[in-house]
Amino acid sequence: MMNNLKLVVFQLVITISYCFSASHEHRVPRLSLLRGVNIQKKSETKPTTISKGFTTYLYDQTLDHFNYNPQSYTTFKQRYDLNFKHWGGSRKNAPIFAFLGAEAPLGRHPRVGYMTENAPRFRALQVYIEHRFYGESNPLGSMKKSLENTTIRGYFNSAQALADYAEILIYLKDKLSAHNSPIIVVGASYGGMLAAWFRLKYPHVVHGALASSSPILYFDDITSDDAYFEAVSKDFWEVSESCYRTIQKSWLEIDKIASKPHGLAFLSKKFKTCKQLRDSEELKYYLSSMYAGAAQYDAPPTYPVTQVCGGINGAPNGTDILGRIISGIDAYSDKKCHDTDDTLSDESDMGWNWQTCTELVIPIAYGDHTMFPPSNFSLSEWSKDCRRSFGVEPRPHWITTYYGGQDIKLVLKKFASNIIFTNGLRDPYSTGGVLQNISDSLVAVVTTNGSHCLDILSSQPDDPEWLVTQRKTVFHILEGWIKEYYATLNATHKVAL
Repeated sequence: MMNNLKLVVFQLVITISYCFSASHEHRVPRLSLLRGVNIQKKSETKPTTISKGFTTYLYDQTLDHFNYNPQSYTTFKQRYDLNFKHWGGSRKNAPIFAFLGAEAPLGRHPRVGYMTENAPRFRALQVYIEHRFYGESNPLGSMKKSLENTTIRGYFNSAQALADYAEILIYLKDKLSAHNSPIIVVGASYGGMLAAWFRLKYPHVVHGALASSSPILYFDDITSDDAYFEAVSKDFWEVSESCYRTIQKSWLEIDKIASKPHGLAFLSKKFKTCKQLRDSEELKYYLSSMYAGAAQYDAPPTYPVTQVCGGINGAPNGTDILGRIISGIDAYSDKKCHDTDDTLSDESDMGWNWQTCTELVIPIAYGDHTMFPPSNFSLSEWSKDCRRSFGVEPRPHWITTYYGGQDIKLVLKKFASNIIFTNGLRDPYSTGGVLQNISDSLVAVVTTNGSHCLDILSSQPDDPEWLVTQRKTVFHILEGWIKEYYATLNATHKVAL
């Protein structure tokens, strides 16, 4: 994958015994455009194939943008996809829409229908850039190999990723002679954070950013650490109080049965786990992840929270608590068995675990006012898990040091512009999002019923009116920015459009 790996022989390698996993209590829900907990029914999963008209390219990317050590000049192949179908061309200074990849292979991301559907209206070139270390853009060919290498993995962070995007976009503008084409970056979830940060760090490269479901305020105690699971619980309460109460009572029942002789074997059989449970925490973590996923992606037309509660409340009269919980699972999932083993075999999960053990320290806790057993966030325990998994110490204050976040209204109003923050309030991560306008061009577009990244996915014939309106609002804001850009360009350079 790399042009020059001669220096790797001098680098220390971590022993394979590192488990790449954290304890149940300290796993951060994935900030993914797609489902982080993929246990929903197959019939509800939308296709993820890339749209026609895209061509894949590989860019010789710099391994280290910020140092001048010999290994810094090493390169690796970074994937990006282009679609010229609707582009108006460089002579017309037609815009460029760039999707900033996040913690998943690029192949999953072209579900971002907002770019594809609006490219014809803006006559925009579409660019999708894969995040370093994910998918095909891995320096050593696999996440496992890269994370085992104590030198290579040090270049796996958001600042390096932003520099990657800048280098590729500047390269493309030069190659296409599109020096006056405005760039709009689009990002979802963690990618939404990257999009917002990119506009702040590289305003000379990008004209504006659309940051969908980006919890940029879920760091460094800006947002309460129990906000995420309080929002999950609120979603369930609003759908059905009895469903909420049943879930709330189920945890004690699971522990009660697990403590009995052969209790874990009984629970394994009852819940149809793929392997026998090691402890009750394994099952409880799996269930809490399922409820969190249902809330985070509680999108029309199926509305997963309603599905789960429909199964729980719809169980036959006389069904016990755990029987009702199983009915809820069955209503939501069609899996023959449930894989409760949280060992991180998926490369994206491995990468996300590394990122949250280093700079993206998102404190997630189960507060007293939720349907979950209370569990505080402990930075010392988090650090212990990260040292055990990777031999690294988390830097919980680095994100706010490097990108800001504290007093965001006061700070960003002084110098920032052209960022749209979209959120749906049914998404638990919206609790760490920007939910109010900061200025005329730092805009929050919020919907009460929206879920995680729903606004930038492909439109559907049965989309509710509030979702259609949200997308139209974003379109008109972007349209205004581009018109303003062209007016300024014409006034300063006398460029014919």
